[in-house]
Amino acid sequence: MGVLIQIFVVLHLVGVASLLGGFLTQMKQIKGGNTRVTPAMMHGALTMLVTGLALVGLNDGSGHQVDHVKIGVKLVVLLVILGLVYVNRGKEKVSTAVTGSIALLTLANMCIAVMWN
Repeated sequence: MGVLIQIFVVLHLVGVASLLGGFLTQMKQIKGGNTRVTPAMMHGALTMLVTGLALVGLNDGSGHQVDHVKIGVKLVVLLVILGLVYVNRGKEKVSTAVTGSIALLTLANMCIAVMWN
């Protein structure tokens, strides 16, 4: 079970990298306001959701302590990210505030994961 959990952790990190990388690759376009929601951002957010839910189930099923409040907060933040990404995925041009919000919420989710004990 431990190896399976580690595989899902790696896949979860790939989702985070995809979501945040979709923002970081557009740093030049931020000044001109020509950012957009890339398919990588959508797939990254969905990967985070699926692998995160799998990790909770695997950890809970194997007897590890799971902080359900922390997981609930992370899920709410991720659902907001998913909403922003989903609503803006087909637009040719998205405001810098939207892409910035996606990036900041992703960073917030990472901080919650690492710093919440």
